[in-house]
Amino acid sequence: MSLEGREIIIGTKYKLGRKIGAGSFGEIYLGTNIMSGEDIAVKLESIRAAHPQLEYEARVYKTLAGGVGIPFVRWYGREGDFNVLVMDLLGPSMEDLFNYCKRRFSLKTVLLLADQLLSRVEYVHSKGFIHRDIKPDNFLMGIGKRGNQVNMIDFGLAKRYRDPKSNVHIPYRENKNLTGTPRYASVNTHLGIEQSRRDDLESLGYILVYFCRGQLPWQGIRARTKKEKYDKIMEKKMTTPADALCRGLHQEFAIYLNYVRSLRFDDKPDYSYLRKLFRDLFVREGFQYDYVFDWTIRKLQEKKAAYQAPDTGLNPLNAYMGSTPPFDANPRRMTSGMGTGAPLPSANLRAPYRSETKSPETSKRLDDVMLQYQQQQKMLQHKPTYFSGGPVVSSSQQLQQQQAQQAQLQQQQQVQQQAQQQQQAQQQQQQQQLASPTGYQDPYANHLGYTGTGGGRMLVRDNQQQQHPMQQQQQQLGGPSSSRVLRSQTKAGHGSPQQHQQQQYSFLPDTTSNNNNNNSSSNANNPYLPEQNDNDEGGYMRKQNDIQNIMDERKPSLQSPSKPFHLVNTNRLYEDF
Repeated sequence: MSLEGREIIIGTKYKLGRKIGAGSFGEIYLGTNIMSGEDIAVKLESIRAAHPQLEYEARVYKTLAGGVGIPFVRWYGREGDFNVLVMDLLGPSMEDLFNYCKRRFSLKTVLLLADQLLSRVEYVHSKGFIHRDIKPDNFLMGIGKRGNQVNMIDFGLAKRYRDPKSNVHIPYRENKNLTGTPRYASVNTHLGIEQSRRDDLESLGYILVYFCRGQLPWQGIRARTKKEKYDKIMEKKMTTPADALCRGLHQEFAIYLNYVRSLRFDDKPDYSYLRKLFRDLFVREGFQYDYVFDWTIRKLQEKKAAYQAPDTGLNPLNAYMGSTPPFDANPRRMTSGMGTGAPLPSANLRAPYRSETKSPETSKRLDDVMLQYQQQQKMLQHKPTYFSGGPVVSSSQQLQQQQAQQAQLQQQQQVQQQAQQQQQAQQQQQQQQLASPTGYQDPYANHLGYTGTGGGRMLVRDNQQQQHPMQQQQQQLGGPSSSRVLRSQTKAGHGSPQQHQQQQYSFLPDTTSNNNNNNSSSNANNPYLPEQNDNDEGGYMRKQNDIQNIMDERKPSLQSPSKPFHLVNTNRLYEDF
Protein backbone atom coordinates (compact mmCIF):
# COMPACT_ATOMS: atom_id res chain seq x y z
CA MET A 1 0.00 0.00 0.00
CA SER A 2 1.51 3.33 -1.07
CA LEU A 3 1.30 6.34 1.23
CA GLU A 4 2.68 8.93 -1.20
CA GLY A 5 0.62 12.08 -1.65
CA ARG A 6 -0.92 11.78 1.80
CA GLU A 7 -0.21 14.12 4.73
CA ILE A 8 0.97 11.74 7.46
CA ILE A 9 2.54 12.79 10.76
CA ILE A 10 4.52 10.16 12.66
CA GLY A 11 5.19 10.43 16.37
CA THR A 12 3.79 14.00 16.41
CA LYS A 13 7.08 15.40 15.07
CA TYR A 14 7.98 13.66 11.77
CA LYS A 15 6.32 14.30 8.44
CA LEU A 16 6.28 11.47 5.93
CA GLY A 17 7.55 12.28 2.45
CA ARG A 18 8.08 10.35 -0.72
CA LYS A 19 9.15 6.73 -1.10
CA ILE A 20 12.86 6.18 -1.67
CA GLY A 21 13.27 2.41 -1.33
CA ALA A 22 11.53 -0.93 -0.92
CA GLY A 23 12.26 -4.52 -0.08
CA SER A 24 10.74 -7.82 0.93
CA PHE A 25 10.20 -6.67 4.51
CA GLY A 26 8.81 -3.16 4.03
CA GLU A 27 9.32 0.26 2.49
CA ILE A 28 11.57 3.26 3.08
CA TYR A 29 10.32 6.84 2.95
CA LEU A 30 11.98 10.20 3.16
CA GLY A 31 10.81 12.12 6.21
CA THR A 32 11.31 15.54 7.76
CA ASN A 33 11.56 16.68 11.35
CA ILE A 34 8.79 19.27 11.70
CA MET A 35 10.64 21.22 14.40
CA SER A 36 14.17 21.34 12.94
CA GLY A 37 13.55 20.66 9.25
CA GLU A 38 16.13 17.85 9.29
CA ASP A 39 15.70 15.04 6.80
CA ILE A 40 15.33 11.54 8.23
CA ALA A 41 14.58 8.03 6.98
CA VAL A 42 11.31 6.30 7.88
CA LYS A 43 11.03 2.52 7.63
CA LEU A 44 7.51 1.08 7.53
CA GLU A 45 6.33 -2.49 8.08
CA SER A 46 2.76 -3.71 7.95
CA ILE A 47 1.38 -5.05 11.20
CA ARG A 48 -0.07 -7.92 9.17
CA ALA A 49 3.34 -9.05 7.86
CA ALA A 50 3.88 -12.82 7.96
CA HIS A 51 7.15 -12.41 9.84
CA PRO A 52 7.28 -8.99 11.48
CA GLN A 53 10.81 -8.07 12.49
CA LEU A 54 10.97 -4.27 12.66
CA GLU A 55 10.50 -4.24 16.42
CA TYR A 56 13.33 -6.76 16.84
CA GLU A 57 15.56 -4.68 14.55
CA ALA A 58 14.83 -1.58 16.65
CA ARG A 59 15.99 -3.44 19.78
CA VAL A 60 19.21 -4.49 18.03
CA TYR A 61 19.87 -0.90 16.99
CA LYS A 62 19.37 0.16 20.59
CA THR A 63 21.96 -2.39 21.73
CA LEU A 64 24.46 -1.25 19.10
CA ALA A 65 23.81 2.47 19.64
CA GLY A 66 26.94 4.61 19.91
CA GLY A 67 29.14 2.57 17.61
CA VAL A 68 30.90 4.16 14.67
CA GLY A 69 28.96 3.53 11.49
CA ILE A 70 25.75 2.46 13.28
CA PRO A 71 22.68 4.62 12.44
CA PHE A 72 20.91 6.30 15.32
CA VAL A 73 17.24 5.37 15.87
CA ARG A 74 15.12 8.46 16.57
CA TRP A 75 11.78 6.82 17.25
CA TYR A 76 9.96 3.49 17.02
CA GLY A 77 6.25 2.81 17.41
CA ARG A 78 2.97 2.04 15.66
CA GLU A 79 1.13 4.47 13.43
CA GLY A 80 -2.15 3.16 11.99
CA ASP A 81 -1.52 -0.15 10.27
CA PHE A 82 2.27 0.14 10.29
CA ASN A 83 5.20 -0.42 12.56
CA VAL A 84 7.43 2.63 12.08
CA LEU A 85 11.16 3.04 12.62
CA VAL A 86 12.63 6.56 12.31
CA MET A 87 16.40 6.73 11.92
CA ASP A 88 19.29 8.71 10.41
CA LEU A 89 19.25 9.38 6.70
CA LEU A 90 22.26 7.90 4.93
CA GLY A 91 23.79 7.99 1.47
CA PRO A 92 24.06 5.41 -1.32
CA SER A 93 24.85 1.76 -0.76
CA MET A 94 28.00 -0.02 -1.90
CA GLU A 95 25.99 -1.70 -4.65
CA ASP A 96 24.75 1.66 -5.93
CA LEU A 97 28.27 3.08 -5.97
CA PHE A 98 29.57 -0.07 -7.63
CA ASN A 99 27.09 0.38 -10.47
CA TYR A 100 27.93 4.08 -10.64
CA CYS A 101 31.61 3.21 -11.17
CA LYS A 102 30.77 0.79 -14.00
CA ARG A 103 30.96 -2.27 -11.73
CA ARG A 104 34.65 -2.13 -10.96
CA PHE A 105 36.54 -0.62 -8.03
CA SER A 106 40.23 0.17 -7.98
CA LEU A 107 42.52 -1.59 -5.52
CA LYS A 108 42.83 1.57 -3.44
CA THR A 109 39.07 1.92 -3.05
CA VAL A 110 38.70 -1.77 -2.16
CA LEU A 111 41.40 -1.53 0.53
CA LEU A 112 39.91 1.67 1.97
CA LEU A 113 36.54 -0.05 2.19
CA ALA A 114 37.98 -3.29 3.59
CA ASP A 115 39.45 -1.45 6.57
CA GLN A 116 36.10 0.10 7.51
CA LEU A 117 34.03 -2.99 6.73
CA LEU A 118 36.16 -5.13 9.02
CA SER A 119 35.81 -2.57 11.80
CA ARG A 120 32.01 -2.52 11.48
CA VAL A 121 31.73 -6.31 11.59
CA GLU A 122 34.09 -6.48 14.56
CA TYR A 123 32.00 -3.95 16.50
CA VAL A 124 28.77 -5.88 15.90
CA HIS A 125 30.48 -9.09 17.03
CA SER A 126 31.80 -7.36 20.15
CA LYS A 127 28.19 -6.63 21.15
CA GLY A 128 27.30 -10.32 20.94
CA PHE A 129 25.56 -10.30 17.53
CA ILE A 130 26.24 -11.78 14.11
CA HIS A 131 24.68 -10.03 11.11
CA ARG A 132 23.96 -13.09 8.91
CA ASP A 133 23.26 -10.98 5.81
CA ILE A 134 26.56 -9.36 4.83
CA LYS A 135 26.21 -7.89 1.33
CA PRO A 136 26.98 -4.59 -0.48
CA ASP A 137 23.35 -3.40 -0.17
CA ASN A 138 23.65 -3.36 3.63
CA PHE A 139 26.64 -1.02 3.74
CA LEU A 140 25.84 2.64 3.09
CA MET A 141 28.02 5.73 2.89
CA GLY A 142 27.20 8.71 5.06
CA ILE A 143 26.21 12.18 3.92
CA GLY A 144 27.59 15.63 4.60
CA LYS A 145 30.57 15.68 6.95
CA ARG A 146 30.35 11.89 7.28
CA GLY A 147 30.35 11.27 3.56
CA ASN A 148 33.48 9.08 3.81
CA GLN A 149 32.15 6.85 6.60
CA VAL A 150 30.76 3.39 5.90
CA ASN A 151 27.56 2.55 7.81
CA MET A 152 26.07 -0.87 8.50
CA ILE A 153 22.29 -1.39 8.35
CA ASP A 154 19.52 -3.99 8.22
CA PHE A 155 19.80 -6.03 11.41
CA GLY A 156 16.50 -7.82 10.90
CA LEU A 157 18.31 -11.16 10.47
CA ALA A 158 20.92 -10.50 13.18
CA LYS A 159 21.22 -13.07 15.96
CA ARG A 160 22.99 -13.35 19.28
CA TYR A 161 25.82 -15.85 19.10
CA ARG A 162 26.50 -15.81 22.85
CA ASP A 163 24.49 -15.26 26.00
CA PRO A 164 24.71 -11.62 27.18
CA LYS A 165 25.11 -12.62 30.84
CA SER A 166 27.24 -15.77 30.77
CA ASN A 167 28.98 -15.08 27.42
CA VAL A 168 28.46 -18.75 26.53
CA HIS A 169 28.63 -19.39 22.77
CA ILE A 170 25.56 -20.83 21.06
CA PRO A 171 25.77 -24.59 20.40
CA TYR A 172 26.78 -26.11 17.10
CA ARG A 173 23.80 -27.24 15.05
CA GLU A 174 23.09 -28.55 11.57
CA ASN A 175 20.15 -28.88 9.19
CA LYS A 176 19.48 -25.13 9.32
CA ASN A 177 17.73 -23.30 6.51
CA LEU A 178 19.77 -20.85 4.46
CA THR A 179 19.61 -17.40 6.02
CA GLY A 180 20.91 -14.40 4.10
CA THR A 181 21.80 -13.78 0.44
CA PRO A 182 23.00 -16.90 -1.46
CA ARG A 183 25.52 -14.97 -3.58
CA TYR A 184 27.56 -13.96 -0.51
CA ALA A 185 26.62 -16.76 1.92
CA SER A 186 29.41 -18.92 3.33
CA VAL A 187 29.91 -22.55 2.40
CA ASN A 188 28.87 -23.67 5.89
CA THR A 189 25.64 -21.69 5.55
CA HIS A 190 24.87 -23.58 2.33
CA LEU A 191 25.57 -26.83 4.18
CA GLY A 192 22.94 -25.96 6.80
CA ILE A 193 25.41 -25.37 9.66
CA GLU A 194 24.59 -22.81 12.35
CA GLN A 195 26.22 -19.48 11.50
CA SER A 196 28.85 -17.84 13.69
CA ARG A 197 31.42 -15.06 13.42
CA ARG A 198 33.45 -16.89 10.80
CA ASP A 199 30.51 -16.84 8.36
CA ASP A 200 30.15 -13.04 8.47
CA LEU A 201 33.83 -12.69 7.63
CA GLU A 202 33.64 -15.21 4.78
CA SER A 203 30.76 -13.25 3.26
CA LEU A 204 32.85 -10.09 3.59
CA GLY A 205 35.69 -11.79 1.71
CA TYR A 206 33.35 -12.57 -1.19
CA ILE A 207 32.33 -8.89 -1.27
CA LEU A 208 35.95 -7.76 -1.59
CA VAL A 209 36.61 -10.18 -4.46
CA TYR A 210 33.36 -9.03 -6.05
CA PHE A 211 34.53 -5.41 -5.91
CA CYS A 212 37.91 -6.29 -7.46
CA ARG A 213 36.67 -8.58 -10.23
CA GLY A 214 33.26 -7.14 -10.97
CA GLN A 215 31.50 -10.47 -10.47
CA LEU A 216 31.76 -13.85 -8.75
CA PRO A 217 32.05 -17.23 -10.54
CA TRP A 218 28.64 -18.42 -9.29
CA GLN A 219 26.74 -15.41 -10.59
CA GLY A 220 24.32 -15.95 -13.46
CA ILE A 221 23.55 -19.59 -12.65
CA ARG A 222 20.13 -20.59 -13.96
CA ALA A 223 17.86 -23.27 -12.50
CA ARG A 224 14.22 -24.26 -12.52
CA THR A 225 13.70 -23.89 -8.79
CA LYS A 226 15.22 -21.74 -6.09
CA LYS A 227 16.51 -24.76 -4.19
CA GLU A 228 18.21 -26.11 -7.29
CA LYS A 229 19.85 -22.74 -7.88
CA TYR A 230 21.12 -22.58 -4.31
CA ASP A 231 22.56 -26.09 -4.63
CA LYS A 232 24.44 -25.14 -7.80
CA ILE A 233 25.83 -22.04 -6.12
CA MET A 234 26.98 -24.15 -3.18
CA GLU A 235 28.64 -26.67 -5.50
CA LYS A 236 30.47 -23.90 -7.36
CA LYS A 237 31.72 -22.36 -4.12
CA MET A 238 32.93 -25.69 -2.75
CA THR A 239 34.81 -26.56 -5.96
CA THR A 240 36.46 -23.14 -6.24
CA PRO A 241 39.42 -22.87 -3.87
CA ALA A 242 40.47 -19.49 -2.57
CA ASP A 243 43.60 -19.41 -4.75
CA ALA A 244 41.54 -19.96 -7.89
CA LEU A 245 38.92 -17.44 -6.82
CA CYS A 246 41.61 -14.79 -6.22
CA ARG A 247 43.75 -15.61 -9.26
CA GLY A 248 45.14 -12.38 -10.68
CA LEU A 249 44.59 -10.49 -7.41
CA HIS A 250 47.08 -9.78 -4.66
CA GLN A 251 47.78 -12.77 -2.45
CA GLU A 252 46.31 -11.00 0.60
CA PHE A 253 42.78 -11.75 -0.62
CA ALA A 254 43.49 -15.49 -0.87
CA ILE A 255 45.19 -15.41 2.55
CA TYR A 256 42.10 -13.74 4.00
CA LEU A 257 39.69 -16.35 2.61
CA ASN A 258 41.87 -19.29 3.63
CA TYR A 259 42.10 -17.89 7.15
CA VAL A 260 38.36 -17.37 7.70
CA ARG A 261 37.52 -20.72 6.14
CA SER A 262 39.91 -22.44 8.53
CA LEU A 263 38.21 -21.05 11.65
CA ARG A 264 36.24 -23.40 13.86
CA PHE A 265 32.62 -22.79 14.81
CA ASP A 266 33.26 -20.90 18.06
CA ASP A 267 36.71 -19.45 17.28
CA LYS A 268 37.23 -15.74 17.79
CA PRO A 269 38.68 -14.24 14.59
CA ASP A 270 41.82 -12.13 14.75
CA TYR A 271 40.38 -8.91 13.36
CA SER A 272 43.61 -6.96 13.88
CA TYR A 273 45.55 -9.48 11.81
CA LEU A 274 43.06 -9.22 8.96
CA ARG A 275 43.09 -5.43 9.01
CA LYS A 276 46.88 -5.36 9.10
CA LEU A 277 46.94 -7.72 6.13
CA PHE A 278 45.21 -5.15 3.94
CA ARG A 279 46.85 -2.12 5.53
CA ASP A 280 50.30 -3.48 4.74
CA LEU A 281 49.23 -4.02 1.15
CA PHE A 282 47.88 -0.47 1.07
CA VAL A 283 51.20 0.96 2.24
CA ARG A 284 53.23 -1.32 0.00
CA GLU A 285 51.33 -0.07 -3.04
CA GLY A 286 52.11 3.53 -2.09
CA PHE A 287 48.51 4.67 -1.56
CA GLN A 288 47.53 7.53 0.73
CA TYR A 289 44.76 7.59 3.33
CA ASP A 290 43.08 10.60 1.72
CA TYR A 291 39.67 8.86 1.39
CA VAL A 292 39.48 9.70 -2.30
CA PHE A 293 37.29 6.88 -3.59
CA ASP A 294 36.61 6.00 -7.21
CA TRP A 295 33.19 7.66 -7.11
CA THR A 296 34.80 10.84 -5.75
CA ILE A 297 37.04 11.08 -8.82
CA ARG A 298 34.16 10.27 -11.15
CA LYS A 299 31.99 12.92 -9.57
CA LEU A 300 34.76 15.52 -9.95
CA GLN A 301 35.11 14.65 -13.61
CA GLU A 302 31.39 15.00 -14.16
CA LYS A 303 31.31 18.29 -12.28
CA LYS A 304 34.11 19.65 -14.41
CA ALA A 305 32.26 18.60 -17.55
CA ALA A 306 29.11 20.28 -16.27
CA TYR A 307 30.92 23.53 -15.44
CA GLN A 308 32.61 23.66 -18.84
CA ALA A 309 29.48 22.80 -20.83
CA PRO A 310 28.01 25.61 -22.98
CA ASP A 311 24.77 27.30 -21.97
CA THR A 312 22.49 25.03 -24.02
CA GLY A 313 20.22 23.86 -21.23
CA LEU A 314 21.37 20.28 -21.75
CA ASN A 315 22.76 18.25 -18.90
CA PRO A 316 26.07 16.59 -19.91
CA LEU A 317 25.31 13.69 -17.56
CA ASN A 318 22.32 12.56 -19.58
CA ALA A 319 24.60 10.80 -22.06
CA TYR A 320 25.79 8.55 -19.26
CA MET A 321 22.50 8.22 -17.43
CA GLY A 322 20.34 7.34 -20.42
CA SER A 323 16.82 6.16 -19.67
CA THR A 324 17.79 4.41 -16.42
CA PRO A 325 19.98 6.79 -14.43
CA PRO A 326 22.11 5.24 -11.71
CA PHE A 327 20.83 7.82 -9.23
CA ASP A 328 17.60 9.60 -8.66
CA ALA A 329 17.55 13.39 -8.66
CA ASN A 330 16.91 13.44 -4.93
CA PRO A 331 20.09 14.61 -3.14
CA ARG A 332 19.47 12.50 -0.04
CA ARG A 333 18.65 8.85 -0.02
CA MET A 334 18.46 5.85 2.25
CA THR A 335 18.46 2.40 0.74
CA SER A 336 16.01 0.01 2.23
CA GLY A 337 18.60 -2.42 3.47
CA MET A 338 15.93 -5.02 2.84
CA GLY A 339 16.68 -5.80 -0.75
CA THR A 340 17.70 -4.09 -3.95
CA GLY A 341 15.52 -1.01 -4.22
CA ALA A 342 15.58 1.81 -6.73
CA PRO A 343 19.05 3.36 -6.61
CA LEU A 344 19.00 6.91 -5.30
CA PRO A 345 21.70 9.56 -4.88
CA SER A 346 23.28 11.18 -1.88
CA ALA A 347 24.18 14.82 -1.39
CA ASN A 348 27.84 14.22 -2.11
CA LEU A 349 27.17 12.47 -5.44
CA ARG A 350 24.53 14.65 -7.07
CA ALA A 351 25.80 16.44 -10.16
CA PRO A 352 24.83 20.12 -10.38
CA TYR A 353 21.83 20.52 -12.69
CA ARG A 354 22.61 24.11 -13.60
CA SER A 355 23.07 25.79 -16.94
CA GLU A 356 24.33 29.19 -15.82
CA THR A 357 27.97 30.15 -16.35
CA LYS A 358 30.26 29.19 -13.47
CA SER A 359 32.71 31.55 -11.82
CA PRO A 360 36.38 31.38 -12.90
CA GLU A 361 37.43 30.70 -9.30
CA THR A 362 35.26 27.59 -9.10
CA SER A 363 36.50 26.31 -12.44
CA LYS A 364 40.12 26.91 -11.45
CA ARG A 365 39.64 25.05 -8.17
CA LEU A 366 38.26 22.02 -9.99
CA ASP A 367 41.14 22.16 -12.48
CA ASP A 368 43.62 22.12 -9.60
CA VAL A 369 41.94 19.09 -8.04
CA MET A 370 41.98 17.19 -11.30
CA LEU A 371 45.60 18.13 -11.98
CA GLN A 372 46.61 16.87 -8.55
CA TYR A 373 44.82 13.59 -9.16
CA GLN A 374 46.45 13.14 -12.57
CA GLN A 375 49.91 13.78 -11.11
CA GLN A 376 49.26 11.21 -8.40
CA GLN A 377 48.22 8.63 -10.98
CA LYS A 378 51.39 9.27 -13.01
CA MET A 379 53.55 8.79 -9.93
CA LEU A 380 51.82 5.52 -9.13
CA GLN A 381 52.71 4.20 -12.59
CA HIS A 382 56.40 4.19 -11.60
CA LYS A 383 55.79 1.49 -8.96
CA PRO A 384 56.56 3.50 -5.82
CA THR A 385 58.44 1.65 -3.16
CA TYR A 386 58.25 4.11 -0.28
CA PHE A 387 55.32 5.42 1.72
CA SER A 388 55.28 7.26 5.04
CA GLY A 389 51.88 8.90 5.08
CA GLY A 390 53.26 11.76 2.89
CA PRO A 391 53.72 12.16 -0.87
CA VAL A 392 54.51 9.13 -2.98
CA VAL A 393 58.19 8.75 -3.89
CA SER A 394 59.34 6.68 -6.86
CA SER A 395 62.34 4.36 -6.76
CA SER A 396 64.58 6.77 -8.75
CA GLN A 397 63.69 9.65 -6.48
CA GLN A 398 64.31 7.47 -3.46
CA LEU A 399 67.78 6.57 -4.79
CA GLN A 400 68.65 10.23 -5.29
CA GLN A 401 67.46 11.05 -1.79
CA GLN A 402 69.55 8.23 -0.32
CA GLN A 403 72.67 9.41 -2.19
CA ALA A 404 72.15 12.98 -1.01
CA GLN A 405 71.66 11.79 2.56
CA GLN A 406 74.85 9.70 2.40
CA ALA A 407 76.87 12.64 1.05
CA GLN A 408 75.53 14.90 3.77
CA LEU A 409 76.33 12.28 6.40
CA GLN A 410 79.92 11.90 5.15
CA GLN A 411 80.39 15.67 5.22
CA GLN A 412 79.13 15.83 8.79
CA GLN A 413 81.49 13.02 9.80
CA GLN A 414 84.46 14.85 8.25
CA VAL A 415 83.60 18.05 10.11
CA GLN A 416 83.31 16.10 13.36
CA GLN A 417 86.67 14.39 12.78
CA GLN A 418 88.37 17.73 12.11
CA ALA A 419 86.86 19.20 15.26
CA GLN A 420 88.03 16.20 17.29
CA GLN A 421 91.55 16.47 15.86
CA GLN A 422 91.71 20.17 16.69
CA GLN A 423 90.47 19.48 20.19
CA GLN A 424 93.06 16.72 20.70
CA ALA A 425 95.82 19.00 19.42
CA GLN A 426 94.78 21.72 21.84
CA GLN A 427 94.71 19.25 24.72
CA GLN A 428 98.20 17.99 23.84
CA GLN A 429 99.50 21.53 23.61
CA GLN A 430 98.06 22.37 27.01
CA GLN A 431 99.58 19.24 28.54
CA GLN A 432 102.99 20.13 27.07
CA GLN A 433 102.73 23.65 28.41
CA LEU A 434 101.87 22.38 31.87
CA ALA A 435 104.67 19.79 31.79
CA SER A 436 107.29 22.30 30.56
CA PRO A 437 108.79 24.66 33.21
CA THR A 438 108.55 27.52 30.72
CA GLY A 439 105.30 26.54 29.15
CA TYR A 440 102.99 28.59 31.34
CA GLN A 441 102.39 32.21 30.44
CA ASP A 442 101.50 34.27 33.48
CA PRO A 443 98.30 36.23 32.80
CA TYR A 444 99.49 39.09 35.03
CA ALA A 445 102.87 39.46 33.29
CA ASN A 446 101.92 42.44 31.13
CA HIS A 447 100.05 44.17 33.92
CA LEU A 448 102.87 43.90 36.48
CA GLY A 449 105.67 44.50 34.03
CA TYR A 450 107.28 41.08 34.08
CA THR A 451 107.10 37.85 32.16
CA GLY A 452 107.55 34.36 33.39
CA THR A 453 106.30 30.81 33.66
CA GLY A 454 105.50 28.21 36.25
CA GLY A 455 103.42 27.98 39.36
CA GLY A 456 106.10 29.27 41.79
CA ARG A 457 107.47 32.74 41.08
CA MET A 458 111.00 34.12 41.51
CA LEU A 459 111.50 37.77 40.60
CA VAL A 460 114.75 38.71 38.85
CA ARG A 461 115.88 42.31 38.35
CA ASP A 462 118.84 42.62 36.01
CA ASN A 463 121.25 39.96 37.21
CA GLN A 464 119.98 39.84 40.76
CA GLN A 465 117.32 37.32 41.66
CA GLN A 466 114.55 38.05 44.12
CA GLN A 467 113.67 34.73 45.69
CA HIS A 468 110.37 33.64 47.00
CA PRO A 469 110.16 33.71 50.84
CA MET A 470 109.81 29.93 51.00
CA GLN A 471 113.01 29.54 49.01
CA GLN A 472 114.72 31.95 51.36
CA GLN A 473 113.73 29.90 54.36
CA GLN A 474 115.02 26.66 52.92
CA GLN A 475 118.30 28.18 51.77
CA GLN A 476 118.91 29.72 55.18
CA LEU A 477 118.13 26.44 56.88
CA GLY A 478 120.46 24.59 54.52
CA GLY A 479 117.65 22.38 53.27
CA PRO A 480 118.01 20.07 50.31
CA SER A 481 115.84 22.27 48.11
CA SER A 482 118.49 24.92 47.53
CA SER A 483 120.31 22.91 44.90
CA ARG A 484 117.00 21.93 43.32
CA VAL A 485 115.99 25.57 43.06
CA LEU A 486 119.26 26.30 41.30
CA ARG A 487 118.70 23.38 38.94
CA SER A 488 115.21 24.67 38.20
CA GLN A 489 116.57 28.10 37.53
CA THR A 490 119.24 26.72 35.26
CA LYS A 491 116.65 24.69 33.35
CA ALA A 492 114.51 27.80 32.93
CA GLY A 493 117.42 29.59 31.30
CA HIS A 494 118.39 32.07 34.03
CA GLY A 495 122.05 31.19 34.52
CA SER A 496 124.26 28.46 35.91
CA PRO A 497 124.37 27.39 39.58
CA GLN A 498 127.71 29.16 39.96
CA GLN A 499 126.24 32.43 38.75
CA HIS A 500 123.35 32.13 41.15
CA GLN A 501 125.68 31.48 44.07
CA GLN A 502 127.60 34.70 43.28
CA GLN A 503 124.46 36.87 43.07
CA GLN A 504 123.60 39.16 45.99
CA TYR A 505 120.05 39.79 47.12
CA SER A 506 118.83 43.08 48.45
CA PHE A 507 116.40 41.56 50.92
CA LEU A 508 118.20 38.37 52.05
CA PRO A 509 121.52 37.80 53.85
CA ASP A 510 124.48 36.28 52.05
CA THR A 511 123.96 32.54 52.28
CA THR A 512 127.42 31.78 50.80
CA SER A 513 129.27 33.24 53.78
CA ASN A 514 130.88 30.83 56.21
CA ASN A 515 130.43 33.20 59.12
CA ASN A 516 127.92 31.48 61.34
CA ASN A 517 127.61 34.47 63.59
CA ASN A 518 126.64 36.69 60.68
CA ASN A 519 124.12 34.11 59.60
CA SER A 520 122.70 33.91 63.07
CA SER A 521 122.41 37.65 63.38
CA SER A 522 120.93 37.99 59.91
CA ASN A 523 118.47 35.21 60.56
CA ALA A 524 117.42 36.78 63.77
CA ASN A 525 116.67 40.08 62.06
CA ASN A 526 114.91 38.51 59.06
CA PRO A 527 111.14 38.94 59.45
CA TYR A 528 110.40 36.23 56.84
CA LEU A 529 111.91 33.35 58.79
CA PRO A 530 109.93 31.38 61.36
CA GLU A 531 110.77 31.36 65.01
CA GLN A 532 113.35 28.86 66.13
CA ASN A 533 112.00 25.71 67.64
CA ASP A 534 114.40 23.12 68.97
CA ASN A 535 111.77 20.42 68.83
CA ASP A 536 111.57 20.54 64.97
CA GLU A 537 114.12 18.12 63.55
CA GLY A 538 113.65 18.75 59.79
CA GLY A 539 113.40 22.55 59.87
CA TYR A 540 110.75 25.00 60.62
CA MET A 541 107.27 24.64 59.15
CA ARG A 542 104.54 27.11 58.86
CA LYS A 543 100.91 26.51 58.16
CA GLN A 544 99.53 27.23 54.75
CA ASN A 545 97.74 30.36 55.85
CA ASP A 546 101.00 31.80 57.27
CA ILE A 547 102.75 31.26 53.95
CA GLN A 548 99.88 32.96 52.15
CA ASN A 549 100.11 35.92 54.50
CA ILE A 550 103.81 36.27 53.77
CA MET A 551 103.15 36.22 50.03
CA ASP A 552 100.39 38.81 50.38
CA GLU A 553 102.68 41.10 52.39
CA ARG A 554 105.37 40.95 49.74
CA LYS A 555 103.13 41.42 46.71
CA PRO A 556 102.46 45.22 47.00
CA SER A 557 106.15 46.03 46.61
CA LEU A 558 106.20 44.27 43.22
CA GLN A 559 103.42 46.16 41.50
CA SER A 560 105.47 49.17 40.34
CA PRO A 561 109.03 48.01 39.71
CA SER A 562 111.54 50.37 38.19
CA LYS A 563 112.79 47.64 35.88
CA PRO A 564 110.95 44.72 34.28
CA PHE A 565 110.82 41.52 36.27
CA HIS A 566 111.11 37.95 35.06
CA LEU A 567 109.45 34.92 36.58
CA VAL A 568 111.34 31.74 37.27
CA ASN A 569 109.52 28.45 37.71
CA THR A 570 109.91 27.11 41.24
CA ASN A 571 107.51 24.19 41.21
CA ARG A 572 110.23 22.03 42.76
CA LEU A 573 110.37 24.43 45.68
CA TYR A 574 106.75 23.71 46.54
CA GLU A 575 107.35 20.00 46.26
CA ASP A 576 110.25 20.04 48.72
CA PHE A 577 108.71 22.44 51.18
